[in-house]
Amino acid sequence: MDHHSSLFFRAGSKAARGVLLIAGLVTSAASQAVDFGPFSLNGFAKAEVQQGSNQCVDCQRFPGEERQRIWADELVIGKPYGTRTTTVTLAQPYLGVKFDLGRGFKLAGLISQRWRDGKIDIDGWWYDKNIAVSHEEYGSLRVGSMTTRAWSIADYPYGTNVGVADPWGSSGAGYGLLGHAARYTFRPIDFLDGDLVLEGTYDSGPPGWKVNKPQFVELYAQYVRGDLVVDAMYQDSRNGQPVAWGHAPFAGLTPFPADDSKLGGSGQSMAMVMARYQVNAKIEVSGGLRRNRWSGAYAIITVPGVSAQWNSMFNVDWNGKLNGVANPGYPVTTTDLMLGLRYRMGAWTASTAMVYLSKGDTSNPSERGQSNAVAINTVGLNYAFPSGFQLYGMAGLVNYARIGLAPMSMPSNIAFTNVDPRVTKSGNWFGLGAVYAF
Repeated sequence: MDHHSSLFFRAGSKAARGVLLIAGLVTSAASQAVDFGPFSLNGFAKAEVQQGSNQCVDCQRFPGEERQRIWADELVIGKPYGTRTTTVTLAQPYLGVKFDLGRGFKLAGLISQRWRDGKIDIDGWWYDKNIAVSHEEYGSLRVGSMTTRAWSIADYPYGTNVGVADPWGSSGAGYGLLGHAARYTFRPIDFLDGDLVLEGTYDSGPPGWKVNKPQFVELYAQYVRGDLVVDAMYQDSRNGQPVAWGHAPFAGLTPFPADDSKLGGSGQSMAMVMARYQVNAKIEVSGGLRRNRWSGAYAIITVPGVSAQWNSMFNVDWNGKLNGVANPGYPVTTTDLMLGLRYRMGAWTASTAMVYLSKGDTSNPSERGQSNAVAINTVGLNYAFPSGFQLYGMAGLVNYARIGLAPMSMPSNIAFTNVDPRVTKSGNWFGLGAVYAF
């Protein structure tokens, strides 16, 4: 870092306000989980402030435009970049209800929503809004809105515990939120001297699509044996919005089913295995390996005119042709890796992690980020209070393989670190945070 940590406390600075926000969170919340009759309420609240180098969030000529669109590649010439302070707050309550139906059957419901900086995190989508019927012998069936295993487990505990929740959980070809899902979880079975849980999830996507009908499948398995936990998942989807954002909601190719006849289908899939092992009372190691595949999606104008609307395209050869199709999308695959280490010292926990997002394998003759890769490294120190509060500090650095568009597994050119590889190959950051779980 170019600046000393005392910059956090300059009068009137954003960083100072962020620290005051964290302090307020720590001192004001004093409640624990609440149970009243069949209902229960729990959740978490989090506040964080970071200062990072080589930030260039305003360098893109068309801010907020999706990275797959060629006009989003353009930068503002001569735009300065440098050290920047950012803050974020998250809050997510979970309201659950359970009823005993007798004969071993139980009925449960769950509602959960996340707010980011005071606004709903992903507009129009619930994190949980579902009901479930379960039996200790037959397993459980859950229907409604829910998070996928691929995002939620990669985010927590794997990514969160070592400071890479977003770079690991929110990258790649998976989806994170489901709105029309059914999930069946089998009861645990004995397997290789451990416990094995198997699960399947299906989502039909939003209604109204006839030609390019959305469909989503996720298979999940968890194996626990002593201090070893292994989580494996596979997602396969057709005609969801093509993205490289593992947190994304699964919906149609565009928000408008009226576009159905104008579009060609697309698909993406992801296979991932993660594991964590408690070596002893102090040391925990973790890791993950993920293979991503996108079919590609050609670019087409869905509503012509001065303010033309485009579909959601992916890995396009702009101004090219393939089999008579203009602006064709090409298949691409990537392989991503995560490694983590935690060391406990009483109430203190130190951690370090690395996420590597690989180059892409594709036949696309145009450069869309397939020639780039990125390594993100973090270190952190956490102090846990008995009341459910945690205070933490973190630092990290990012290194891209080359100057150019971000790697294919990233949802945007400034995702996760605000360091734009079209401007610089590296950057670093440090920060403070607080989280309260109730």
